[in-house]
Amino acid sequence: MINKVLFVCVGNICRSPMAEGLFRQALREKAVCSAGISAMVGEPADLLSIQLMREHGIDIREHRARNLAGWMISETDLIVTMDQDQKRFIEQRYPASRGKVIRIGDAGQYDVPDPYRQGFSAFLHSYNLIAEGIERLAERIAQPENQESQYTLSPIREFSVPLSP
Repeated sequence: MINKVLFVCVGNICRSPMAEGLFRQALREKAVCSAGISAMVGEPADLLSIQLMREHGIDIREHRARNLAGWMISETDLIVTMDQDQKRFIEQRYPASRGKVIRIGDAGQYDVPDPYRQGFSAFLHSYNLIAEGIERLAERIAQPENQESQYTLSPIREFSVPLSP
């Protein structure tokens, strides 16, 4: 059973804080945190991440970036990366992580590009990909253990979360 999920990106100020916030909203009963492979330690989430999340009713203003550490790997049931390179890095650097690291876009066969310093449209694109991945992941985790998962069988579909006016 998956009780604690760790989201990982590079700086822990753009993608993983958004994923953490979306996952927390989707599955409130699960523990969730985030970290960066090369985090900007102590920095708040990027202002565009904060703005996008606020538009969707999620407050990540208190987030502070932190580096990925071995103890996080051992205390977590599932590690979710934003791209394939991060997944490989974690599995190589932390051999104990093998078997519990997935890429958020595995079901849809996509990476979530880093929107850092690329403007609002890049953040919105990354947000939409993260939201799609969280939707699939939450569905998979919420299923009873004795029920077969539709995670890898679900069709890839268009997914976009519009900003509220």
